[in-house]
Formats: sequence, C-alpha cells, structure tokens
Amino acid sequence: MAEVVYHIPTLLEETISGLSINPDGVYADVTFGGGGHSRAIIAQLSEKGHLYSFDQDIDAYANRIDDSRFTFVHSNFKYLSNFLRYHGVSQIDGIVADLGVSFHHFDDEKRGFSFRFDGELDMRMNIKKTLTAREIIATYSEEQLADIFYLFGELKSSRRIAAAIVKARSNSAINTTEELLSVVRPLIKPAMEKKELAQIFQALRIVVNDEIEVLKSLLQQSLKVLKPGGRITVLTYHSLEDRIVKNFFKTGNIEGKADKDFFGRVSTPFKLINNKVIIPGDEEIERNPRSRSAKLRIAEKI
Repeated sequence: MAEVVYHIPTLLEETISGLSINPDGVYADVTFGGGGHSRAIIAQLSEKGHLYSFDQDIDAYANRIDDSRFTFVHSNFKYLSNFLRYHGVSQIDGIVADLGVSFHHFDDEKRGFSFRFDGELDMRMNIKKTLTAREIIATYSEEQLADIFYLFGELKSSRRIAAAIVKARSNSAINTTEELLSVVRPLIKPAMEKKELAQIFQALRIVVNDEIEVLKSLLQQSLKVLKPGGRITVLTYHSLEDRIVKNFFKTGNIEGKADKDFFGRVSTPFKLINNKVIIPGDEEIERNPRSRSAKLRIAEKI
C-alpha cells in the first residue's frame, strides 16, 4: 500500500535559503502541516536554536518532531505573538508561512475541501470552529454569497451562482459537495469547469477559516516579533494573498500606501530580498503539479 503523503512543501530550498538561518536563532513555522519546512529549519539549527511550529489542525500533531529544539503549538498563527510571549520569547529571527492547503486536506473526502469527492460541506481547518461551508451555503443571503464568490473567488458570474444556490436551497438543503456541484455546474462552461469550481471552493474555504484576516494579522505581528535583520518568507497560492503580502513588504501596511519623507523616499520597515517574485520551475511543477500557482516573497526587517 502506498504511503499517504500529508504534504509536499513547495519551493522548499528557496524558502529556507531565504530565511538566511542563524544556527543559534529562534524561528517560527506558522503553517506546520506535514513538517517539511520545520525539519529543514531544524537541520540548520545548533543546540542553542529553537523552532516554534504552529498548526490549528490537530491532525498535524501526528507529524510533530521529536527534538528538544522543537515546540509544537496547536493554534492558529493569528495568536503568534501571544504564544511566543507565553514561551518567554519576545523576538525571533525568522518566520516561514506556507499558505497552501495541505494535500491531507484536499485528499480527505470527509473534510469537504475538494470537489473531487462527495463529502460534507465542511472546510474547517480547525474542527472546533462552528462555521462550516454548509452553514454559509444554507444561511447567507444571496448578496452575501455573491460578494464571497466575487471577492474571494474572483468569479465574474458570482451573482448568477449565488442566485442559483438560493433558489436550489429553497427546495432542498445543500449539505454535500456533490449537491453543491449539481447546482453550480450548469452555470459553468465545460472548458472552465475545473478552474471555476476551484474558485468557488476557494472562496468558501477562505471565509470558513477567515484566511485573509488571519494573514493580515500575521503580517502586522511580524513587525513586532521579528528582530532587526530577521526575515519572513511567505508562500501564497492565489492573487488575493499575494497582493496583500506584496503591499505589506513594500510599505509596511496592508493597504500598500507608501509613507514618503520630505525627499519623496519611501519609508518602509522591510528590505525586499527578492524584488521579483519566486515561482516554481518546470521540474518542480512536473513533480508536484499543485505547486504551479505558488509565489514566494521574502523580506527582511530593517
């Protein structure tokens, strides 16, 4: 029987290299998952170094690393600074965040992350949360649903999709991925089906897990927890996330509004390590097709 792969980290070498690891330093992997990035970081740490790895999904706990230099934190990374403070850490040398969904989640039909399987419309990273995709589909207004599909799925047909869902649910509940697909598939051209279904599921997942606000919180906290010279590497997988990270690294704020001095020079708390975004090469995409949309940005706190 083939071994089940929890996750294959994207751009692993580039991400870890971008941290410019200090062997005696303290680091945070805020998206532990299968532990690929964490293991690569620990491999470069001395006995004085330490890594705190965060994951809100208890399934990731099974992948924890048995090492005195490693601490697993079962929490959403929006609480990064709180938990660092709890462990007596005020500032750290680096942060790595891989914002992709683990293979484990996409391939677990019970979790409802993928339209490839028929399962409950769940999509919660943290199963203790109450909001599910099913609840969104069942209770959100037509306008709210349209906004979700437009803002977080970037779907031009968001209003048609929302209207179809509201009409369908008035006849019978939409509880499973297959029931949702039966409603939205007729609205999508066959050539665009895979892409647009992925966008619909992405939009719901983002809202269920509050992903955009959590990302903003992480970036804002990075200003406080990173030491001068500390680095943050972020892997994004869709334009909404990438735009936020790009703006923040360039200006130090979510909106991307440049603060200029009297001479017109932009004042920013970060130095960009890669001015041009790093993307996977053909070989990596062939080996791991799910990496094709990944974008890596690296910044150093001034």
